[in-house]
Amino acid sequence: MTVFVAGMSTLAIEFTTSRMLQTVYGTSNIVWANVIGLVLLFLTVGYFVGGRLADRRPYPQTFYALVAWAGFSGVFFLLLTSVLLKTAASALAAVNVGAIASSLIGVVFALAVPITLLGCISPFAIRLAVQDVSEAGRISGRIYAISTWGSLLGTYLPVLIVIPLAGSRLTALLFGGILLLVGLGGLWQTQARSRFAALLLPLILLPAALAWTSGGIKAYEGQIFETESAYNYIQVVRQGECNYLLLNEGQAYHSFYCDGGVVPRVSVWSIMLAAPFFNEPPVEIDRLAVIGLAAGTIPKQYTRVFGSLPVDGIELDGDIVQAGIDYFALDEPNIDLIVGDGRYQLNQLNHRYDVITIDAYKVPYIPWHLTTQEFFEEVRDHLTETGVVAMNVGRAPQDRRLIDAMTATLQTVYPTVHAIDVPGSLNTILVATMQPTTLDNLTQNLIGLDESVDPLLRVALETAVTNHVPNHPSDVIFTDERAPVETIIDSLVLRYLLSEGVGGLPGLEQ
Repeated sequence: MTVFVAGMSTLAIEFTTSRMLQTVYGTSNIVWANVIGLVLLFLTVGYFVGGRLADRRPYPQTFYALVAWAGFSGVFFLLLTSVLLKTAASALAAVNVGAIASSLIGVVFALAVPITLLGCISPFAIRLAVQDVSEAGRISGRIYAISTWGSLLGTYLPVLIVIPLAGSRLTALLFGGILLLVGLGGLWQTQARSRFAALLLPLILLPAALAWTSGGIKAYEGQIFETESAYNYIQVVRQGECNYLLLNEGQAYHSFYCDGGVVPRVSVWSIMLAAPFFNEPPVEIDRLAVIGLAAGTIPKQYTRVFGSLPVDGIELDGDIVQAGIDYFALDEPNIDLIVGDGRYQLNQLNHRYDVITIDAYKVPYIPWHLTTQEFFEEVRDHLTETGVVAMNVGRAPQDRRLIDAMTATLQTVYPTVHAIDVPGSLNTILVATMQPTTLDNLTQNLIGLDESVDPLLRVALETAVTNHVPNHPSDVIFTDERAPVETIIDSLVLRYLLSEGVGGLPGLEQ
């Protein structure tokens, strides 16, 4: 039972730590690699230390003391990590480099103690269980099997159930507390003199647990809502008369809604309105699909401009959709809210669309399976004869490698691809059309707009015409077999930080 709980707690701590980190540092491959690498490093240290300690002090009371301290440290240091990261969140919002670096170092030390102690448990358990050398293989195999079985539960239970329902801090308290109780139970049975002394551990932990599990995860000015879903840390921040959706590290807005439906400025989502107007006039739009719905900014602006056209909005995270309903007035009857993976759910739909938009960023990454030649062929099969697909793609100053690769990939499926640099941002909208099209079409459609059209549409077309840029497709084609999207983005981000520094990152006020 002890090695089962220890295996479960190890993976639970790993996933809980990663969830805590993503509220500040995001969900990039670098963050995941650091968490997994550190866990493996500290487990390795624990295996060596546990094996040597077991040979020197092969006593059950020593074993259960290790278990109890592992449980205690799992709760204490993970809750301490949440406090450090709350400070780091404010520092990142203000781009305070020193506080960010010191908090990350603190997280490393916080992870080191519980994981190293957990690594000690399996070799120690084998040493205690082996009474006959002839049975060493069978017993060690059984212990590692039971530990891995616990790890399996520790993989699914926190991610799918406990964190979405209780949050990361209570998850740390739950799994660390279970391990602590197992250790205390073992000490109670094996060492009478330590029975009451061992009770000091939960008594010491209690005030820290009460203090560090209260309050919000972050404390941004204007924050009106936060929650942890199965996929994201979700925030809603109010500035002026507008609500903004932030996810994870909070360094980009994913949706906004202003009182009365006011659109104060042209944004990434507004320029999506221009996509169908690359076709020859007259332009008719009867149906829209949105992959990466977020809180519904794109379909709401399309509904405002074109009326109650049918919209299929696909969003992976159901809690984001609920936030859209609660805080972004996502209640238009023409918008069908679909929760699920964008590629899978699109292929379940039988409609054909005049426009399909793709804005599925998990900053700074685009899900790789939404960038491939095969995916765009599937999108093509859901478009009308004059349909268009519009996709939001990131870039850095003087670094358009991702845009160039995406352009090259789209050109293998569609006859024409246009690029629009969104002013005041590091975003480019790529528009691919089913028919050969030109910038002149967009200009003619702008000139021919009726005076009665919504002013937002006119401004969107004017912005698209002014910021249309030539394409320079690369020789990189993304496919389901090979799509080095993350590699390009990692390099792009690192180059940007090295040239611009952390001060170049957007803050909340931007």
